[in-house]
Amino acid sequence: MNITMLSTMAADGMGDRIAAGGLADGLSFSELDLRARRVGALLVAGSVERLGMIDLNSDAVPLALLGAAYAGVPFAPLNYRLADDRLRAVVERLAPATVVVADGSVAERIGTIAGITLLPRHELLAAAADAAVPPIAEAPSDPDAVAVLLFTSGTSGEPKAAILRHHNLVSYILSTVEYGGAGPDEAALVGVPPYHVAGVSAVLSNLFAGRRVVRLESFDARVWTDLARREQITHAMVVPTMLGRILDDLDGAGLPALRSLSYGGGPMPLPVIQRALEAFPGVGFVNAYGLTETSSTVAVLGPDDHREAFASSDPQVRARLGSVGRPVPGLDVSIRGPEGEELAAGERGEIWVRGEQVSGEYVGHRATRADGWFPTRDAGMLDDSGFLYVFGRLDDVIVRGGENLSPGEIEAAVLEHPAVADVAVFGVPDPEWGEAVAAAVVLEPGAAVAADDLRAHVRALLRSTCAPAVVAFREELPYTDTGKLLRRVVRDDVVSGIQS
Repeated sequence: MNITMLSTMAADGMGDRIAAGGLADGLSFSELDLRARRVGALLVAGSVERLGMIDLNSDAVPLALLGAAYAGVPFAPLNYRLADDRLRAVVERLAPATVVVADGSVAERIGTIAGITLLPRHELLAAAADAAVPPIAEAPSDPDAVAVLLFTSGTSGEPKAAILRHHNLVSYILSTVEYGGAGPDEAALVGVPPYHVAGVSAVLSNLFAGRRVVRLESFDARVWTDLARREQITHAMVVPTMLGRILDDLDGAGLPALRSLSYGGGPMPLPVIQRALEAFPGVGFVNAYGLTETSSTVAVLGPDDHREAFASSDPQVRARLGSVGRPVPGLDVSIRGPEGEELAAGERGEIWVRGEQVSGEYVGHRATRADGWFPTRDAGMLDDSGFLYVFGRLDDVIVRGGENLSPGEIEAAVLEHPAVADVAVFGVPDPEWGEAVAAAVVLEPGAAVAADDLRAHVRALLRSTCAPAVVAFREELPYTDTGKLLRRVVRDDVVSGIQS
């Protein structure tokens, strides 16, 4: 149950297929596995205890992930976008470790740290390609060993180091991916950064499926579109903000090879997914909701679900476009109340998950209950058909006069106004109600709308208590590079404007 088993199976059964890179010069599955074994040998020879990585989304990522697994050490990709002091603090927590770095500028950012050895990316790639380096023959077999350490990307406080063990990751892949299920012509375009759980799962899922992976270092809509056409990309994964920009950049040529487009990382505005379904009628859309602590995907809204909801005139069925689908095989999902009691279909509460892929574990702390259930701190609901709806973090719930209001629900309503391009909803202090609803709104280019019109629009779709008392217009909203809205940053900005 080591993740290297996935690489070994791919090399044995699909060795001649291209695994990574372009069709003309990419690495085959057998060569990728061989080079990962050499990286493992390099780490063992150097007595490396942990392998960190501060790098863009390069072809060194699968070699580092699998090489660390062959060496029996944890792989810890770090967020290169952190401010220098925060990045240094995370690296210090990783010591003793060897850290793969893209270039010399990283060394300048973090300086000298006791117990940390820097390994330039080009040296890792050179060792992997060196036939003189004897590859590791067998990988460690302990399924409970730590495979990956991922530092959470929280916007406040010290990041937590989430632990994913080999059995968590392998269980997720075996239950969700068909071995060799990809056709020989399939290629996936991956632009998710390596320090995100989706970046880790992209390596392993495409490896086991036998699908070629083309990596994009950083996202630009035009570069993404050109690369997708040039490499005949059939499968791609994006976050909602990326999809909107791709649609804005499309020209008449379209994306003729594209068959499947998965998205996640944050709520998808209904207007965007409806526009995408119209722009790509032959593409299968997949909405994936997952967490770092669950080895990636918890629930999936598949292509058939999208098509059925998009074509339906039944409001309940059409509403499923705003859901994240049904739980993946092998995973239990429950909605719980404040005391941990299980709630009925249609009731809102906290999403709890349980299954072999669920870690729910951090360095120094385990968040899973004795019975295996992991409280996610996400607010959600299961409908009568088992579709899961996610309403955001419980900490973001607005409490107005004792009534709990969901920012996600209000955001979805505001986004249905044709003049609105983006919105963030949050609570602000109110002397009468405790909290009042506030909305930071980005308008479509050239559009105009009055705050009172937006309030009336929300009241018509929801109820009067959901109408934003405060409407602040903004040019844009801040997001992380993985598509998560920095809601608290927006809130602090708006609150400071109210108080000034």
